[in-house]
Amino acid sequence: MNRNFAIVLASSLAFAGAASAATPERGEALVRLHCGGCHAVGRSGASHEPAAPPFRELHKRYDPEQLGEALGEGLLTGHPMMPEFRFEPDDVQSIIIYLKSIQTKQPG
Repeated sequence: MNRNFAIVLASSLAFAGAASAATPERGEALVRLHCGGCHAVGRSGASHEPAAPPFRELHKRYDPEQLGEALGEGLLTGHPMMPEFRFEPDDVQSIIIYLKSIQTKQPG
């Protein structure tokens, strides 16, 4: 009985650790590092590049939740100045959590 309890406890802790790996703070750090040179990545402020939309207004073009595949497999755009990005699954989830938290139009 104690051995089974130990296995269940270890599995639960491993799952909890994996689930908590994605955080909005991690997402914010990633977009500031990789995207902040051109885009406004916070709740306010202007983008450094006029053609780069502020991330808080992504809902006007995309549902942030739908960006997961593009962030994980390679985010490509139609203009040459933007580099290609690929993020690990936990990082993708962190970015999405962060993006959802800063949208000017919050779900009702």
